[in-house]
Amino acid sequence: MHKWYVVQVISGKEKRVKKAIDDNKEDAGMKDLVEDIVVPSEMVSEVKMGEQKITEKRIWPGYILVKMVLNDESWDFIKKINGVVGFLGGKNPTPLSEKEISELMRYLEEKKEKVVHKHKVEIGDTVKIIDGVFVNFIGTVIEVNREKGRVSVMVSIFGRDTRVDDLEFWQVEELIKE
Repeated sequence: MHKWYVVQVISGKEKRVKKAIDDNKEDAGMKDLVEDIVVPSEMVSEVKMGEQKITEKRIWPGYILVKMVLNDESWDFIKKINGVVGFLGGKNPTPLSEKEISELMRYLEEKKEKVVHKHKVEIGDTVKIIDGVFVNFIGTVIEVNREKGRVSVMVSIFGRDTRVDDLEFWQVEELIKE
């Protein structure tokens, strides 16, 4: 019976490993043993140099999910794929439970449906300015423009509130809430 296993791969090689498994499983006689391969990823939006870019990012870099019948031949086939480090669990990998896999697939489906913003700065967040004229000032975000990748921050200068406009997301860092 096919079960889902977590396979550790060299980080950044997830798609290449998936393609290698797909391309070689028929020739190796593994078509019936290896059913599906999933590279957990999400679409992330960020603004670079004034342009909004949407890129695919791995949710768990260095890991893929493989639905397969695990026996000596299939174990050997997967382990010999270039870029595979091994199975999570070592010599005795434990398959994911039905509950785990259903929650995981639902989570991945939700991630596919929407684009996530790389910078999660929201109005009201306390941030530290890390670049520009107001470097090291701490203030409160008063405006967020995700399309342009910019924020406006209210800082206190000599006891007076001053609005700092047009800071790029990378120019501020969110202070951790306690």
